[in-house]
Amino acid sequence: MATISVCMIVKNEEQVLARCLNCLKTIADEIIIVDTGSTDQTKTIAAEYTDKIYDYPWTGDFADARNFSFSKAVMDYIYAADADEIIDEENQRRFLLLKEALLPEVEIVQMKYCNQLEHGSVYNFDTEYRGKLYKRLRTFWWTDPIHETVNLEPVVFDSEVEIIHKPLKKHDRRDFEAFEQLIKKGERFSKKLLLMYAKELFIAGSREDFQKAEPFFQKVLQQERSLDEYKAADCVLARAALEQGELHNFFTICLKEVADNPPAEICTLLGMYYEEKKCYQEAVMWYYNGVQEQECILNLKYSTDIPLRGLIVCYEQLGQSEMAEEYRKMLKNALEG
Repeated sequence: MATISVCMIVKNEEQVLARCLNCLKTIADEIIIVDTGSTDQTKTIAAEYTDKIYDYPWTGDFADARNFSFSKAVMDYIYAADADEIIDEENQRRFLLLKEALLPEVEIVQMKYCNQLEHGSVYNFDTEYRGKLYKRLRTFWWTDPIHETVNLEPVVFDSEVEIIHKPLKKHDRRDFEAFEQLIKKGERFSKKLLLMYAKELFIAGSREDFQKAEPFFQKVLQQERSLDEYKAADCVLARAALEQGELHNFFTICLKEVADNPPAEICTLLGMYYEEKKCYQEAVMWYYNGVQEQECILNLKYSTDIPLRGLIVCYEQLGQSEMAEEYRKMLKNALEG
């Protein structure tokens, strides 16, 4: 049977920590808690479940803290847990079966991460696979009978274990502060981090958040980046310009995107502009493109909820109630789906 180290980084999690650890105590062979500066009863609660509690000065870097927690593990596999997660009894049973059946060549186990949309996370799907269980020591082996080479691709297993994400509050303020600190340090964002920043802005950002992010994404357009990153930057800059009434900048960005396969976000922003100006026919055209023709890249609602609601309003204003009803049905299906 595989053994498991549960590794967590925490700060002021007294409201949810016991709930999480109660789920993990039957699964874990050791529990490692790394505290990054709690001022509440977090460490007292943690001490009821483990004596492996470490203080780690917060550097503003979650990866640093996560790496430190992993360095303390000694079991076969490491389970990366967050304090606002829950594993119910059925999935605890699945987890224990997984421990018994886990083949030693498996290096990463993905689990179904559920309930992601309840508090407006940076993800567009309520359930999706995430890597959660990692082999602590990796074994390298040679492959191919000729021109042999060391296999560098990890062996990944998709399990049926479901983890419920159940935060008590949103984390977007904390995340935006972390992004802003990285920008101040002048650090170059990886592609993944840049896209996550753009997604979080589109899902949870305020007008002020977009205003603060604007100089960063303007610089992105001057860097050597991928097409995905340029398009994400254009989406952020277009919405920032629209919210600040900088219409010249807004249309400059949108026209550039329209000339080359615009994402749904750009189409929907144009629909929002024309709807506000009561140019309902123009708004319908752009909202339709947002729903039917183009794919979203940052926030799924920009190709579902938002343009569908816009189409309903516009067709009502145009006196086309039958069309409005069609899109009302589509909206209902989208919300239920």
